[in-house]
Amino acid sequence: MTPALSIVIITRDEPALPATLAALEAQTDERCEIVVVDASAEPVTRQGVRVVPFARPPGVEVTIPHQRNAGVRAARGGIVVFLDASCLPGPHWLERLTAPILDGTENVTAGLTTGPHDREGLYDAGLRNAGPYLEEAPTLNLAFRKELFTALGGFDESFAYGSDVDFTWRLRDRGERLRFVPEAVVVHDWGDARRQARRSFAYGAARARLYRKHRARRAGLWRREPMVVAYPLFLLGLPLTFVFPLYPLLLLVPAWRNRHAGIRRTLTDHLLYGAGVLSELVRR
Repeated sequence: MTPALSIVIITRDEPALPATLAALEAQTDERCEIVVVDASAEPVTRQGVRVVPFARPPGVEVTIPHQRNAGVRAARGGIVVFLDASCLPGPHWLERLTAPILDGTENVTAGLTTGPHDREGLYDAGLRNAGPYLEEAPTLNLAFRKELFTALGGFDESFAYGSDVDFTWRLRDRGERLRFVPEAVVVHDWGDARRQARRSFAYGAARARLYRKHRARRAGLWRREPMVVAYPLFLLGLPLTFVFPLYPLLLLVPAWRNRHAGIRRTLTDHLLYGAGVLSELVRR
């Protein structure tokens, strides 16, 4: 029997993968397959899961888009569902996320991601109250018809991080809608402060890479995504502190606005994000 749904999970030595797979067992049946694209040093072995071994291409350090492409190509279902290896799906997650596609009303759906104890991720703040459709979505909680993957040519393997946003931007550019399904919840453990710091820097670099590729989206960037512009400019202006010692106090404005997320956490992550943006601009 050919499955209707293919859940694709990519992994590379992810310790939380067993918990993710265990949580999926209660939500899957014969209509659904689980495909794990495995680039780990110790191969994944689990009953009821189809493991696709993945060898890192020479010269490629980050293989996220490559593994995504391998997973979708291996998928037998007509609907592809992405879930991160460190995510725990909430009750009825799969049913809720795929219902609008299965009933023919939508081609792409994206769910809500929270941290432990219902804590929003720094870059997902406010998503809970978003409208019925999104402008972009990550793959950690995403479903789409496989034919769209073929039409777009898959994920752009020139990206290290950010290929999922690039993928959904290209979906939007071809007229597809990204239906937001806030009831389809997954819990993501964002990790310790060190892991979050690395993520913030990588996200900043990825964002600069995205706008380098999608030039038409730069219009109104300051208004739409001030963090992409403001923090890099602030970092570039740090030498002004020798002339204007109060220059760093400019950070009090975003600190106050984001105090609900934790002032130290917000400023650290945003400054690292800005450093990531600058690193990509310099590198190119």
